[in-house]
Amino acid sequence: MHEIYDSIQGESTLAGTPCTFIRLAGCPLRCGYCDTTQAIPTDSGEWMAMEAIIAEVKRQGRPLVLVTGGEPLAQKQCIELLKELGKLDCIVQLETSGAYLIDQVPESVHRIVDIKTPGSLEVERNRLENLALLTANDELKFVITSRDDYEWVRQFIVEYNLAACEATLLMSPAYGSVAGSDLCAWMLEDRLPARMQLQLHKVIWGAQATGV
Repeated sequence: MHEIYDSIQGESTLAGTPCTFIRLAGCPLRCGYCDTTQAIPTDSGEWMAMEAIIAEVKRQGRPLVLVTGGEPLAQKQCIELLKELGKLDCIVQLETSGAYLIDQVPESVHRIVDIKTPGSLEVERNRLENLALLTANDELKFVITSRDDYEWVRQFIVEYNLAACEATLLMSPAYGSVAGSDLCAWMLEDRLPARMQLQLHKVIWGAQATGV
């Protein structure tokens, strides 16, 4: 466990919702735009009993819980944690890099799955098998680092017929690399079947803030 804290969800279709964040330690990816590098090392966290995690979530009593990382699915007990969280009276989200299959994630969990663009430097890690597993509960996220990334995503949406995908498509400008106004203009011009999102927590507290 890297950290558990309360904030608002800064991304996804539930942006702005009060949320308890469960950030697991360790990630095998090295994305060029990573903004949680402190959670990459496995030893950046400490062991925490499942019962203690659930007790803390209950104590906070928020309507939303997000399991994130690092890369949460890199931890063997993540699926069991998601199952236990699913027994609580709250919405449970999982944010994952897309480098691991999501087939074992409980159906009740809202899965936010990244598709790594070339600008991430980890495009070869995409598990495209996940596309067929997405449901209306899920979200597919693209982080755009440049116009080239945007064009890659535009072609990706066509190639995999994502206009017919049940999941919500989200496009995020990489902070400091692409202006939100530019990405908005591109999406409007091309009539992409996607939503643009900004990282609300960075708008509120700034890009360098952690634990928010």
